[in-house]
Amino acid sequence: MRVVTEDFEKLQIYDVVVEVVNLGRATYKEAAALKKILENDIENKIKKIIVDLSQCEFIDSTFLGVLVLSLKASAKIGGDIRLVKPAEVAKTLMEKSGTLNVFNLYNSLNDAVQSYEFPNEKNYYLSQGAGILS
Repeated sequence: MRVVTEDFEKLQIYDVVVEVVNLGRATYKEAAALKKILENDIENKIKKIIVDLSQCEFIDSTFLGVLVLSLKASAKIGGDIRLVKPAEVAKTLMEKSGTLNVFNLYNSLNDAVQSYEFPNEKNYYLSQGAGILS
């Protein structure tokens, strides 16, 4: 499944939902939209969520706050939110705010997807999902 809006794109690979942030600057203006997206995923009991920040050059504290609150909400249902490659500026903000160690961070979407286990389909991503993300 693939759903694209101007600022965000949703991919689904098996039971993993990937929320791609198509923004150079992720600020308070876009934080409300991301919050709704992640709340919807969590309300739908999606436990494996990846937020791909690889296109973001900058993330402000409000946007980061949405990620942290969403991670807490996901944990309440036994889920997890993993992040892909935030830019160095974002990593610096995460270090200063003490949230860098809260998230599992990955250098690529491929690495993040492969970090999840797929029940009954150990190699599902490698055999089926690679075309979606290439």
